[in-house]
Parts: sequence; C-alpha cells; structure tokens
Amino acid sequence: MATIAAPVRNTASAVRTPGLWTPAYSLWRRELVRFYRQKARVVGVIASPLLFWVVLGSGFANTFRTHGAAGANDSHYLSFFFPGAIVMIVLFTAIFSMMSLIQDRNEGFLLSVLAAPISRSSIVLGKVLGGATLAAIQGWIFLVFSPLAGVHADVGGILYSLLVIALTSFSLTALGFIIAWPMDSTQAFHAVINLILIPLWLMSGALFPVSGASGWLRWLMLLNPLTYGVDALRNGLFPTQPTTFSPEVNLAVTLGFCAVVFLGSWAVVNRRTNKPAA
Repeated sequence: MATIAAPVRNTASAVRTPGLWTPAYSLWRRELVRFYRQKARVVGVIASPLLFWVVLGSGFANTFRTHGAAGANDSHYLSFFFPGAIVMIVLFTAIFSMMSLIQDRNEGFLLSVLAAPISRSSIVLGKVLGGATLAAIQGWIFLVFSPLAGVHADVGGILYSLLVIALTSFSLTALGFIIAWPMDSTQAFHAVINLILIPLWLMSGALFPVSGASGWLRWLMLLNPLTYGVDALRNGLFPTQPTTFSPEVNLAVTLGFCAVVFLGSWAVVNRRTNKPAA
C-alpha cells in the first residue's frame, strides 16, 4: 500500500510577522514608562514653563496689556501668555521625547528594532504617538492653572482646547522625529532645536500678538503653523476675546500641519531604508 508523503511546510513562510499596531503599541508604552520613571524630568517639564509663565507674566503685567472687545477691560498679560506657556510645555516634552531616539540608536536598541520583522511605519507611529501622548498629558495638566489666568471657558471651549493641545503635541513630536532620525549626536540635536524650534515658538504669537508685530515679522508669524495652534487655544480658553483667526481656520491649519509632518517623518524613515548599505 502506497504511503502519501506529508507535505513539507515552508518554515520561512510560516513565520507570522506582527502587524502595524502591536509593535507601535510596545514602543508607545515604552516611551511612557521611561518618561515617568525619570521623576526629575517630569518635574522639570512642568516647573520650567510654570516659572517662566509667572515670572515673565508678572514682569510684563504693568507694561503690556491686550485689548478686548469694545468697552471691555484690558486683560492681564498672564492671561495672554497662558496659551503660549501650554505650547511651551508641549514643545519641551516633544523635544526631550524625540531625543530618546538618538539615545536608542547609540545604545543599540534602535538597531535591534530595525532588524526585527516589523514595518518601519510601526516605528514612526509608536515613537510619535508616545511622545505626543506625553506632551498632550503635560499640556492638559497645565490647564489646572487656567483659573489663575482668568479662564472662564465653557465645556465646548475646554474640549476644543484639549483637542488643539493633542494635535499640537502630535505635530511637534513628528517634527522632532524628522530632526532626530538622521542624527547620532544629542549636541547636534540641541543646536538644531535652538535654531529652529525655539524661534518657531517665539514667533507663534505666544509672547506678543500678531497684530503688534512689524511688517516682515508679521508675515513670518503668519507663515508659522504654530501661530495657528496658539491662536486656537485662545479661541477655546478665551471665547469672548478677539483672536487673529477663527476657530475653524486655526483647527484646519493645525490638522494640515499634523498631516504634513507625519508624512514627512514616514518619508524620512523610508528614505533611510532604501539607502544602500556601505
């Protein structure tokens, strides 16, 4: 009686590779755990912008006032600067979270992740979502001080502000990813941050309104996508005060900025993937 040979299974094809979300979740969770294990880092991210907000706001209290609607009283500079302080927290957290990308490369962790049978999109998604989650949480926590800034927003305004903080966190983290990915030195990363991201915040309307800037500076501020994020926070937190743009325009530009920088981070990773080995 003839025997039927069992089919030989191809072990290579039988290996199941993880999908997009499982590796991304692992990298996302790793970012959160590593951040909150560094207590000094958590305190510094909150304390530095808080100190900057109080000291700078108090210093300008008697020399800078923003005018509200006709017949309304002048608002305190602490109120004007409050959205900018939130964006500062988001910016600092996003920067430091993406600095870990350089540390992962130097310590060999990133090399092991790149050698794993996972999509490069998982790396982008996990790292960016991890940093964005940390930045958004820090920004949301800072909203606790909103009564000190004279914020009397309704539920809709608060929800709108929470959404804007999340979108701004995502966009700045993705931008930090684009800068950090090709770098091997934290010193070079700091130099680029001081050259690009800090001026990006300074020209976002956080310290002074767009309407009060000179001609050339005003155009730079209008071209700065972070300007619309800061202005959107003022839409949500101070709905009775006039802003440079409408909530719809600010939200649309912020969403577009998120899409552009995330696609840019994905393109940077894949461009490095297609680079021939030395």
